[in-house]
Amino acid sequence: MALNHLNLLRPFLCQSLVRHARSPLTVTSWVGFSPPICPGTTLHPAPACIRLYTTKKSKAKAKGQSAKVNINSALVEDIISLDEVKEDMTSVLNALKEEFTRNLSIRTSAGALDHIVVTTQDGKFPLNQLGQISMKSPQLIMVNMSSFPEATAAATRALRESSMNLNPEVDGTIIKVPVPKVTREHRENLAKLAKQFSNKAKDSLRRVRSNAVNQVKKVKEGHSEDTIRLIEKQIQQMADNFAADIDKQLASKTKELLG
Repeated sequence: MALNHLNLLRPFLCQSLVRHARSPLTVTSWVGFSPPICPGTTLHPAPACIRLYTTKKSKAKAKGQSAKVNINSALVEDIISLDEVKEDMTSVLNALKEEFTRNLSIRTSAGALDHIVVTTQDGKFPLNQLGQISMKSPQLIMVNMSSFPEATAAATRALRESSMNLNPEVDGTIIKVPVPKVTREHRENLAKLAKQFSNKAKDSLRRVRSNAVNQVKKVKEGHSEDTIRLIEKQIQQMADNFAADIDKQLASKTKELLG
């Protein structure tokens, strides 16, 4: 009798077990539990949970793409002149370009000596203001110091102490400057100098940024903290952009020097 009742209840028990097996809560709560399957019953697995992970590459990309900061100049004109800050940073970049052109040339020419600074008793002067510079031959540059003979020794010292690997010789008021051969070692030394110049430029850039930020902090009273933060972020963004330009200048000059 009891067995007959159990047979009658079997379909209802199977349906109850199937409903529990299909429930995501039951599956996730009973890890490793396999519900019994009644004959003739098809058990459909619960949908898998999918978890998305951020890759290192996408994180790095998101980090490098900082949001651009823009702020109305009318809000900051009584705090700091961002145009003046930009001019100061531009001056740093232009000074680096001039340093590269003046001191880091593979081919020595008469024009390459123009801006060598000569220190005399009367002050500092560019070499081309004290002497006449000319190419005697592709291998020799002549500097005629007859107009200022008293500066001959100082000019010779300035040529020798420049970063152009020069070895000048004095003949009266004439300075003979042999053009150095372009060796691999000379190229590598120039590339090292380029790195030093760019590092100094970045130091100058950081000083400009720090001075600007300090100026903003001094006058922050009477202005909202959000405005002050936006100004500081924009100054930092400007500095980052100029630092990237310095890196580009260095990469271009290094490629030119090393060939």
